[in-house]
Amino acid sequence: MSPPSRRLQTKPVITCLKTFLISYSLIFWFTGVILLAVGVWGKVSLEAYFSLVSEDSTNAPYVLIGTGAIIVVFGLFGCFATCRGSPWMLKLYAMFLTLVFLAELIAGVSGFIFRHEIKDKIGKAYESAVMTYNGTDSKSKAVDTLQETVDFCGMKNFSDWGKTDYFKTHGIPTSCCKTNSNNCTEENLKNLGSAGTVVFPQGCFSLVTSMLESNLGVIAGVSFGIAFFQVIGIFLACCLSRYITNNQYEMV
Repeated sequence: MSPPSRRLQTKPVITCLKTFLISYSLIFWFTGVILLAVGVWGKVSLEAYFSLVSEDSTNAPYVLIGTGAIIVVFGLFGCFATCRGSPWMLKLYAMFLTLVFLAELIAGVSGFIFRHEIKDKIGKAYESAVMTYNGTDSKSKAVDTLQETVDFCGMKNFSDWGKTDYFKTHGIPTSCCKTNSNNCTEENLKNLGSAGTVVFPQGCFSLVTSMLESNLGVIAGVSFGIAFFQVIGIFLACCLSRYITNNQYEMV
């Protein structure tokens, strides 16, 4: 049994650790809510866009929903374990955060190693959507919305549309037209020579890849910050568990 004076000295430390860990767990819980909401929104509103980058049905929304739900549950569990002052609960919470950290690390490393394969797969899937464009189905409408929103045309550039069956009868889709262009007529859209002045010149694939490559350092920094956030939670949970165990401190 520790002397009363020692237990009194450690109480402020434990209280401080609990405050930090509860704050951390609430932030962790909130990130789970965001992932859950994004997953549900993606499943409801972005199904057509997911189909553009994958020939098969994608499980991305379900992964976000499942991950968000698990984080919400364990975020609440972390708050409960901290308030309860249970060492084994805190160790279990730290183990879960460790698994999350390892999963993020593996996903990040895998994404970096296989980035070229992922890029090629996305490129082929989007190229297929352009080649089979008819202006009426869900994939075609998704292509139109993306071209109008992000201001691009085709996969690599606007001339990609010249290889499609749609171009032979309709020309380049009107979703490629520049917003300030008054000469975006069917005649110009059927002529690749004159279309270059009235449509967006850059394609989706080249735009996205150049943006990712130019911001690779920022993406790496954000990924490192997210991973470091899990390390903070692991450190706080382990320290609190150790203090409670060593000093036989219990919160009534």
